[in-house]
Amino acid sequence: MRLIVTRPAAQATAWVTALQALGCEAQALPLIGIAALDDSAPLRAAWQALPRYGLVMFVSANAVEHFFAAAAGAVWPAAVRAAATGPGTAGALRQAGVPAGALVEPAADAARFDSEALWAQVAHEDWAGRRVLVVRGEDGRDWLADTLRARGATVDFVAAYRRLAPQPDAAGRSLLAQALADPAGHLWLFSSSEAVAHLQALAPGADWSRSAALATHPRIAAAARAAGFAGVALTAPAAEAVARAAAAGPSIQSVAL
Repeated sequence: MRLIVTRPAAQATAWVTALQALGCEAQALPLIGIAALDDSAPLRAAWQALPRYGLVMFVSANAVEHFFAAAAGAVWPAAVRAAATGPGTAGALRQAGVPAGALVEPAADAARFDSEALWAQVAHEDWAGRRVLVVRGEDGRDWLADTLRARGATVDFVAAYRRLAPQPDAAGRSLLAQALADPAGHLWLFSSSEAVAHLQALAPGADWSRSAALATHPRIAAAARAAGFAGVALTAPAAEAVARAAAAGPSIQSVAL
């Protein structure tokens, strides 16, 4: 059974390599395009302002990559903490040079990796009068920002990249056609509700009722079910967990963590 990885291209390649090493027949079909912003001035200004913030929260590995691409030789301030919602983003921060002592991330055994899991690590702190910067795409979910503001913090945003509709190449179009023709032989891996929406746009009117999917968050699983996927399972966003869940094949019907 072929596992289709739908993450943005840069992450999809690494995931395919890791999954293949675990014995999965994995192939990438990126369903979210990522592009740099035309104007990097706000990112450079954010770097200059970093010492003002008590916490800088990165929503994804793409946010880390594009934020640090604008560093222009600047070094992460040791007194500023960097927050990640999951292991992929945390790993990107480590690779970018953020000191381990400055990193905040959900517990390794968290039931899910999201803003709520990150908040559980810092909810005990006094946020009144403190400043937080959120590094993300041009838009995104505001739950953590709203929660911090309710606790008295000032929250700023800076866009680090743009999300685009996918433009599959010939190999990607062929893979999509194969998955549509042979749903029982393919398993989709979704790490974003937006990827589900983009898949629907790429294949308007497609019948997904005989297709199965893995999702890395309950909101994403709900989006896949709403799109028509009959078999949808939750999986932790780690290659080993995905490989175990994929072994269930087309019979996926329940949560696999």
